[in-house]
Amino acid sequence: MKNYKQLCLAQRYQIQTLFDLGLSQIKIAEQLGVHRSTISRELSRNIPKRGKTAGRYIVEHAQGKTDYRHSNKSKRVLLTEHLKRRIEGLMKYEKWSPELIV
Repeated sequence: MKNYKQLCLAQRYQIQTLFDLGLSQIKIAEQLGVHRSTISRELSRNIPKRGKTAGRYIVEHAQGKTDYRHSNKSKRVLLTEHLKRRIEGLMKYEKWSPELIV
């Protein structure tokens, strides 16, 4: 079972500061109390390889990318359109109760 928490904005600010000071990923992880792979993934996802900010970790960009990824990830669909229509029909025409449908 997964047992982790996502980085918060305050932790991202700490990562930026410690990264700018030149600390290693392992030292940053120790400071924040997270696994070193968490820092590695965070930096690899959010440090651009080209452009004006290439090689720099910028909190606002990292948080924006995170928010975008979370808003666009696929959601688990419990009720398909077909199933919704079937349930509606059972309730309207067959006079089934919600408990009976469940």
